[in-house]
Amino acid sequence: MPTPAAETSALTAVEPDFPGPAVIIEEELRIPAESHTLEGFRRWIHSPDFPERGRIDFLDGDVEVDMSPEDLFTHGTAKACIGAVLHQMVADEDLGSVFIDRGRITSPEGAVSAEPDVVVVLWSSVEAGRVRLIPAASGKPRRYVELEGAPDLVVEVVSDSSRRKDLERLPRLYARAGIPELWQVDARGEELRFDIQSLASGAYRPQVPDLEGWVGSPVLGAEFRLLREPGRFNTWRYRLEHRS
Repeated sequence: MPTPAAETSALTAVEPDFPGPAVIIEEELRIPAESHTLEGFRRWIHSPDFPERGRIDFLDGDVEVDMSPEDLFTHGTAKACIGAVLHQMVADEDLGSVFIDRGRITSPEGAVSAEPDVVVVLWSSVEAGRVRLIPAASGKPRRYVELEGAPDLVVEVVSDSSRRKDLERLPRLYARAGIPELWQVDARGEELRFDIQSLASGAYRPQVPDLEGWVGSPVLGAEFRLLREPGRFNTWRYRLEHRS
């Protein structure tokens, strides 16, 4: 039986005491062989065996694992800044919900199951059936663990350990899933990159910023610009501005 491909720095042999074949990573993460299909992967993520740390995505038959620590000031603070502003715009006005980090989206059409850095889901998309809330296995009321379908907007902040996935693989699968808008942020270099891309004819097309760096979001009906400046103790500070 084939096993899923996994991007990782440590790969050990399968321990004989595990029930059935698997890939074992860093002696603590067991990837079941059946997770090379989207159905099998979803069974795994809903099971008690799915790990609570690290980012694990299903990308068109591959299981990609990133256990690297998050860079605090080229990833973590940028993500937090964007998520906070979008939450204030969307959730505080009861237009939808905003998820940071562990908001899993799954699309059978896109053959993808991932946890973007930020996810925006508008209630209008849930009402129209474009997004479905998947209940937790416990069956308890108001408990959900997954979004199935095409959320309205996803944000990916590029990391050293996932550059190709963030910039090449995920955009292609998100487009196939029908996600209307993709934000990409790359804060690793001297120049801060902030792109808003809209889905058109099955592919993402960048929104062109104006001379002051404002770029439009058709989904949110506003313009945004992401600014960065040196912070205290040799760190970075971010500010996401928006206007109608």
